[in-house]
Amino acid sequence: MRSEKFTRAWFAVTAVVALAGLVTQVVTTASAPDGRVANLLCFFTIDSNLLVVLASALVALGRARGRLFTVLWLDALAGIIVTGIVYQVALAGLHDLHGLAFFADTMLHKVTPFLFVLGWLLAGPRGTLTWRTVWWSLLYPLAWLAFTLPRGAVTGFYPYPFVDAGALGYGQVALNCVFIGLFFTALAAAALLYDRRFTRLEPA
Repeated sequence: MRSEKFTRAWFAVTAVVALAGLVTQVVTTASAPDGRVANLLCFFTIDSNLLVVLASALVALGRARGRLFTVLWLDALAGIIVTGIVYQVALAGLHDLHGLAFFADTMLHKVTPFLFVLGWLLAGPRGTLTWRTVWWSLLYPLAWLAFTLPRGAVTGFYPYPFVDAGALGYGQVALNCVFIGLFFTALAAAALLYDRRFTRLEPA
């Protein structure tokens, strides 16, 4: 099942699905009366799907190698898991979506996480994660916060209710971010441990 052709085909489809969701979201936002495309970069969902597109495309093209790719892969994996879980727990049902908006929402929050995680479970890549990779991967959520919170303070736009410092105050937002950061770290560490265990169980 882990043949190279299967792996490359799976992640080619995953890249196309994630890209379709992203493009549709941009079109939907740009066509909205009060839509601002620049705000999309503040959404962890958008950024994680962008990482999935890049990581999946590199696998599909046979270029999944090197330390930088390994960090990119782990960021995409942990990020898209956080995206799927946080959406289901805290964000699903907040908006009544229809048409293209509903399609983009489904692709970005449901289909892409399912395809990417299942592809990793079934096909890898395997045996490349290290604890150093885990620590480097934490730069992604930190960079997201370093961009989103100061921009929100200036523009008043916060992508999610749990990082809305204007409504919650910075103390509560900081606590929420700590929990999300710990969750991201736990996912990255769990991916490493699973990867090592799965690699040991594989036949030589």
